[in-house]
Amino acid sequence: MGDIDAIFKSYDIRGLYPEQIDRDTCFLIGQAFSTFLEEEGELPLGGKILVAFDMRPSCAELVEAFIDGCGGRIDAGPEVISLGLCSTDMLYFASGQISAPGVIFTASHNPAEYNGMKLCKSNAVPIGEGSGLERIRSLAKKREREIENPDPFRDVNHGIIREEVQTINVLEDFVNHALGFIDARNLKTLKVIADTANGMGGLVVPAVFKQIPLSVDILYGELDGTFPNHPADPLNPENLFDLKEKVLEASADVGLAFDGDADRVFLIDELGVTLSGSTTTAIVANGILDKEPSASIIHNLICSKSVEETVLAKGGKPIRSRVGHSHIKKLMAETGAAFAGEHSGHYYFRDNFCADSGIIAALVVLEQMSLHEIPLSQLRKKFEIYSSTGEINFTIENPTGLLDFIANKFSDQQQDELDGLTVASEHWWFNLRSSNTEPLIRLNLETRDEPMLSKQLDLIKELIADFQSSAGN
Repeated sequence: MGDIDAIFKSYDIRGLYPEQIDRDTCFLIGQAFSTFLEEEGELPLGGKILVAFDMRPSCAELVEAFIDGCGGRIDAGPEVISLGLCSTDMLYFASGQISAPGVIFTASHNPAEYNGMKLCKSNAVPIGEGSGLERIRSLAKKREREIENPDPFRDVNHGIIREEVQTINVLEDFVNHALGFIDARNLKTLKVIADTANGMGGLVVPAVFKQIPLSVDILYGELDGTFPNHPADPLNPENLFDLKEKVLEASADVGLAFDGDADRVFLIDELGVTLSGSTTTAIVANGILDKEPSASIIHNLICSKSVEETVLAKGGKPIRSRVGHSHIKKLMAETGAAFAGEHSGHYYFRDNFCADSGIIAALVVLEQMSLHEIPLSQLRKKFEIYSSTGEINFTIENPTGLLDFIANKFSDQQQDELDGLTVASEHWWFNLRSSNTEPLIRLNLETRDEPMLSKQLDLIKELIADFQSSAGN
């Protein structure tokens, strides 16, 4: 038996296969998910559950156990519809289009030895910490305690009348949906290199680019969950080396780096330089506001100040949010915001059921490049007017004490506690947030120029060092 407590995270389910997540835990989670959906009124008579999976070798076994657990092969159970191989944004699209809850088996950017699940209610409403994930974990633990046989998968399947699981393919519909966010007639002839890292982008990206007049070369497009070339984590600069090299070698206009389940994308300009998530957020926001000038745009609080300034300059309404997709999607639903961006490379669209999509964000940037008729290295300049550290992690055993100490040290500056502690002056701001799962403090600092950045970073590191020393005693 795997470890249910270990695999339930803040936003999804994820762990090592088979040590932490195995067929037995997936069977129990399938039972728990089905029960949760019934309690939430998400499974009326004849209700459906969508099940999708990425290219990891362990998916086949885990998906089968999950489907049996949720009752999808029993006459009295819900109807399970398999979407087959999918990116995460394809699952969210299908959940909205079909109006059904769903799950995708994926561990996103994690290495091959991991697997997991992302869950949603109908219309892609997220299930995370505070929105049902704890209840699903409790239901799974309760069922685990009730089972005396150490192999519940084998035990409960004895004598079950199995039904064929219906399979549908939503790729074509999703491609048409994604292309609806741009006017393809605006696209100029651009040369694009896309590194899909043997992940699900290898399914989605070719299907999209087949419909538009752009040249695309795909690196590592074969679906291979062992990730033979490099990890599918574009946040790690080392994993962008091949893409940057190819962009320069081919004199391409832009590089696109997707993570394993293709819901995130990072961009490389024609000079081989990575765009931050904040810069991409600002470019996409600019494009959204071209079409909807008074729209509300959400940005999480560690995005560059230039995002807020871009939205205001275009006549939009900027809305500041906590970090994390569950907070952002909830805020989008409450405010009707047209778009939301995170520094981590997640980009959410109201007309995509408030869900994030790497390929939709990439299309909007390509349209902006075409409309402005300038290289990406020039387009980005108007949105990169400040200096930033990016996110820096510090190991701290007493994060609450540190935040109180820092707040006192900067008591003469503007402060808020929307997510951790944010301190702002006229020329700089920083945010300190605790990790949900580790004894870490995450620092993001932005200033008006590089000399000030170095000075402020040294000061904050010095203050944090006192807590690092005491933590080790």
